[in-house]
Amino acid sequence: MAVKEFSIEEKLVSLIRLQKIDSKMDEIRILKGELPMEVKDLEDEIEGLHARQTRIEEEINGVLEFIEQKKEIIKEAQALIKKYEKQSENVKNNREFEAINKEIETQTLEEKLAEKNIKDATEDMAEKAKQLELAKKAVAAKEGNLAAKKSELEKIIKETEKEEKQFAKEMEEARTEVEDRLLLSYDRIRNNFRNGLAVVPIERDSCGGCFHAIPPQKQSEIKLHKKVMGCENCGRILVDADLNDSIEVK
Repeated sequence: MAVKEFSIEEKLVSLIRLQKIDSKMDEIRILKGELPMEVKDLEDEIEGLHARQTRIEEEINGVLEFIEQKKEIIKEAQALIKKYEKQSENVKNNREFEAINKEIETQTLEEKLAEKNIKDATEDMAEKAKQLELAKKAVAAKEGNLAAKKSELEKIIKETEKEEKQFAKEMEEARTEVEDRLLLSYDRIRNNFRNGLAVVPIERDSCGGCFHAIPPQKQSEIKLHKKVMGCENCGRILVDADLNDSIEVK
């Protein structure tokens, strides 16, 4: 089976078409590429906020347990004070009286200390309750934002799925019309630049990629479509603006 030979102009047309298809695919990837990252960041933030919310809830429960313990201490102290006061009615000497009074004073101090602990803990719990409310509001806000981002991403995926399949098909066809040597150069150049531009038109007498000035003689040669020529500065494949504008990818 004979292999079809393509002219330089046909190869340039295929390269331009391939570049424009790749650029369209790049636009879709960039559009989708930012959203998944945003979705992942939001999911991580929400996970962190949930962990904070759980921690605050555990701290509040700990404070409640602490308060209950102190209430028990107060009950015990009050019971002991009553017990010692009753015993003081039947003391036989000063030593017993002083010992009972000392016990009453100790339990009174225990009671007052427990009351202070409860007061401080209650204030602490009120502050933690505020923190918990803020954490819940933050989670709700982030979850709402996450839902919107996910919906936007799903919409883009749905809307671009058909385009991507079509572009992939066209890309495959365009690549078959370019010889392997040119394809290797094209792919290498594309990978060298963040914007992925390997084929660029001459604009205002300059390279459309790096804006390096192109001599008039070289511009004339490029317009003849007799050979594939590159920019001496950046290495991108150069094409004339008219040929570039004549190729449309929808």
